[in-house]
Amino acid sequence: MSDSKRILVVEDDARIAQFLLRGLRTEGYVPDVVENGTDALATLDGNGYELVILDVMLPGMDGREVCRHLRTQGNDIPVLMLTARDAVADRVEGLRTGADDYLTKPFAFDELLARIEALLRRQGSYEEHKLEYRLDDLSMNLETHDVRRGDEKIDLTPKEFALLRYLLSGPGKVRSRTNILENVWGLHSDPMTNVVDVYISHLRQKVDRTGHKPLIHTVRGFGYKADMESP
Repeated sequence: MSDSKRILVVEDDARIAQFLLRGLRTEGYVPDVVENGTDALATLDGNGYELVILDVMLPGMDGREVCRHLRTQGNDIPVLMLTARDAVADRVEGLRTGADDYLTKPFAFDELLARIEALLRRQGSYEEHKLEYRLDDLSMNLETHDVRRGDEKIDLTPKEFALLRYLLSGPGKVRSRTNILENVWGLHSDPMTNVVDVYISHLRQKVDRTGHKPLIHTVRGFGYKADMESP
């Protein structure tokens, strides 16, 4: 159900952090944990997380400051805020800083999962209905999963679709193998296989077939990119 979505847990209580990590991994998510707001902001910068579980009471920069900073920077990642305080004023303050939902400790893990799923559905629904990627005569519709070069339909496997979507989400931007493994496969380390290269080859055979202008390029020593221009 989670499709290996990456979640950042920002929690300075080691017991709670480990409880969340174990539970989220069991449910198929890919969680990481940091203990303070400064590390949270640094970790979230460009690393492909899809949701943040953010404790309010953190050392140094608290959770509300972290959330406020994210929104000020234009980062709309879903934020589920955790707090030990149940007062209405505290919940309202957290939501006003930009949090998407609010959960009071102690909480049932099943309720946490339900909140996570609801936030990811909401985010996914927005993306699916609002976004369509285009590059030259290549188009990708995220609602219908329709991929075309001009009028020609291209049939992709789910993983090929996810890989192409990741490349098209930053046209001209070089994606390293590590970035691809993390964002498409949910892996934090290289499994010592050439899986990325194999799937890039599959995509090229389908997207850049003879007669079409090549759009998927190798940037030697760095990775891959989708671009109208060669490196």
